[in-house]
Amino acid sequence: FRQKFIISLNTPLSAGFLTLANGLAQRNTCTAGERIAMPKQDHDLFARLDDLGIAHETIEHPAVFTVEESQKLRGRLTGAHIKNLFLRDRKKRLFLCSVLEDREVDLKALRKRLGAKDSLSFGSPETLMEVLGVLPGSVTPLAVVNDTDRQVTVVLDEGIFAQPVVNCHPLRNTATTTVAVGDLLRFLEAEGYAPERIDFGQALFPDS
Repeated sequence: FRQKFIISLNTPLSAGFLTLANGLAQRNTCTAGERIAMPKQDHDLFARLDDLGIAHETIEHPAVFTVEESQKLRGRLTGAHIKNLFLRDRKKRLFLCSVLEDREVDLKALRKRLGAKDSLSFGSPETLMEVLGVLPGSVTPLAVVNDTDRQVTVVLDEGIFAQPVVNCHPLRNTATTTVAVGDLLRFLEAEGYAPERIDFGQALFPDS
């Protein structure tokens, strides 16, 4: 599957999105007359931000999959630039961690800090699509708009709050959306989350 998924990422993003989403829909069973809802996309997210009175600005760019690619393409965008980790523990608890792009994240120490069971590992592309409705490379705190069952625990780097604005993917990695940091927090709270704030610039756990 890994090889097939990497190939899909070389096609247009919408094609990769639909391929994985449709695969998940076919894998799930439903009775006659039922339909499996497709994940919300960027226009749905923007409508939600508008409903909340949250100002947002989006720039388009080629698809990016790494911090290095993002740094080359984003131009002179100011504010906090983040990387996002979609993690799970052995008990299948899910965590969405947004940290400043230059942070080193010690998963063993983070596991202790979060009280996760056994080791933390990256969630599969299938679980990512099923829960947050995005592809790898497009993970963003804004994707909680698709987590209707509130399955993820949201973790934010305290360093983000030192900046006036934060830059996030709007559910796809071919654009970057800028919102005020306070508005990101307001959005998450409106979606039913109380993010855990952790200073990833400090040791996450004593003796880690």
